[in-house]
Amino acid sequence: MKKAIIGRKVGMTQIFDENGNVIPVTVIEAGPCSVVQVKTEETDGYNAVQLGFGAVKENKINKPQKGHFTKVKVTPTKHLREFKLEDISNVKVGDQIKADIFVTGDSVDIQGTTKGKGFQGVIKRHGQHRGPMGHGSMYHRRPGSMGPCSTPGRVFKGKKLPGHMGVETVTIQNLKVVRVDLDKNVILVKGSVPGNKGSILKIKDTVKALA
Repeated sequence: MKKAIIGRKVGMTQIFDENGNVIPVTVIEAGPCSVVQVKTEETDGYNAVQLGFGAVKENKINKPQKGHFTKVKVTPTKHLREFKLEDISNVKVGDQIKADIFVTGDSVDIQGTTKGKGFQGVIKRHGQHRGPMGHGSMYHRRPGSMGPCSTPGRVFKGKKLPGHMGVETVTIQNLKVVRVDLDKNVILVKGSVPGNKGSILKIKDTVKALA
């Protein structure tokens, strides 16, 4: 990975290309991010940078966090994320990273937290089929047979059952950057990304670009 930034999901809209085709896009407020910490192989065993994003009042952070920012003389930020980078020779603490690190046509991987959907059944949660809908069926949206009887006498781990759905860390790969607005520090990415409006995203160049 060579470049990365923290962003905030603004929402979805659509734009038109030069041929008049509609392109569904997600609008992401990308940065500005402050470099809060630089990790090296000599000190930490790997190369990485810690970025900060989002303004926050000093009375909203605890003492360890305040000390972390005071030590490197960087304005406190609300969100901190770490990215492993191949080359950190040109990165220094206090640098500002903005949306212009990406250009139109770049392929990116975007990681976020999916929307929470509460407690759901197997049809919505796992995409299973429903049972017969006749009144005598008595088996419409239930999870199905558990399988084991007296041997082994338990339900195997991993059985697809009803339960909490959403609020999971998900990465969408190979999304195309279709526009970069430096004035508003916004990037437009083709397609959808995980999370609610206003959720925090990790944006980095893709690890396995398609030809």
